Amino acid sequence: MRGIWAVAKNTIKQALRMKIAVVFIIMLLVLLPVLGITTTGDETLKGRLQTFVSYGLSLTSLLLCLLTIIISIYTVTSDIKYRQIYTVITKPIRRYQFLLGKLLGIMIIDIVLLVLFSSFIYFFALYMPSFYKATEDEISQVNNEFYTARAALTIPEVDVSQEVKEKYQELERIGRLPPEYSREQVIEELTAQAKLRHRAADVGQKLIWEFKDVKPLTESMFIRFKYEVAVTPPDMQIYGRWYAGDPEYVKTGKQPESEPFERILKHSVDTYHEIEFPADVVPENKRMAVAFMNIPLNRTSITFPADGLMVLYKADTFTANYIRAVLLILLRLIFLACLGIMTSTFVSFPVAVLVCLVLFSTASISAFIIDSFVLLGENMSLVYSLSIKWMIRLLPQFDKFNPTSFIVPARLLSWLTLAKCALFMVFIQSAILLVLAFITFGCREIAKIIV
Repeated sequence: MRGIWAVAKNTIKQALRMKIAVVFIIMLLVLLPVLGITTTGDETLKGRLQTFVSYGLSLTSLLLCLLTIIISIYTVTSDIKYRQIYTVITKPIRRYQFLLGKLLGIMIIDIVLLVLFSSFIYFFALYMPSFYKATEDEISQVNNEFYTARAALTIPEVDVSQEVKEKYQELERIGRLPPEYSREQVIEELTAQAKLRHRAADVGQKLIWEFKDVKPLTESMFIRFKYEVAVTPPDMQIYGRWYAGDPEYVKTGKQPESEPFERILKHSVDTYHEIEFPADVVPENKRMAVAFMNIPLNRTSITFPADGLMVLYKADTFTANYIRAVLLILLRLIFLACLGIMTSTFVSFPVAVLVCLVLFSTASISAFIIDSFVLLGENMSLVYSLSIKWMIRLLPQFDKFNPTSFIVPARLLSWLTLAKCALFMVFIQSAILLVLAFITFGCREIAKIIV
């Protein structure tokens, strides 16, 4: 352990002597305060907070990821190139201890810098309302929609298989099946149409969604939604009669024990909105229904996108959620440090940096790459399935576990989600990289005997 700690201290000294490390630190020290002052978002307090935290965390994560890649590669390759490693491995220290010492030193640097800059973002965001002299309404809005961690009840998936089967049989009976499409393609299209009908409301029609095991922790809950319309009104506004409460009341009108929520409200189309309603409308059996009626004033059909409606309620605090988001950044730094060390054990500095940057970029847009190849032709999809697909699956999905996607919309990042991410990104993927690094570095010939 003493040998590992000695290598770690030497790694920290090496990193502090690197000009690029100093440049990255100065950039963060300068850019984060500038972002806090200049970001405006949509000119509201909530918009300013969301924009600052989004840009601040993204910039911190990006620069620390790049810094981790460069330091992890440079500290190993430079020791070999300038033969400083001779003074280390000739001492009673094994090669795997040398690599562990490098990793420990890099992680100490990452943790110190991450705590420093994430703390600045947190406290600046916390005191931003006082800088802009926010009104009571603005403070109430950010307390409900930003300084919180809300769990989401999404629309339950509707089983349309029987409906699709009957529709397909009808088309087959009357000879209306398109000959250019296969049976699977027709069923896929019919399924999409059937699901869309369950999210669409004609004039005078009501849509009802039921939720089970609803356990709000505060006095308020929120319906988050977005309207899509067949014919856009001149003023871009849509009226809707909203209900929330006992499912029996929503379906039959039977008066429940607790007073239900019922309002006629007007909102703009193609924009996300939130409706606040009291949590005491949830009955004792924890089953709740939300309904929307398209009233005749609209004169157009209304559709909710697949992710266009959910019920939100507070499940944790902003501080706890923010800490978990910062830990999520730390997990990706651990993976990149192990990746950098592994590549530096068998290739030169420029090649190792290039490999790490390519893999880092791929992991950052993995969902986009997967979706793009799915849309390609059958031949390209086959090539993708047999080659690129498995490489992408082996990489961590940085875009799927993006801290800002939880913090900015005040969505709950649970400890379970963080634990799953740590299991795959650290205890499996990073551990595999370290084992490969131990093997390649153990087999590498550091110095040749010259006679």
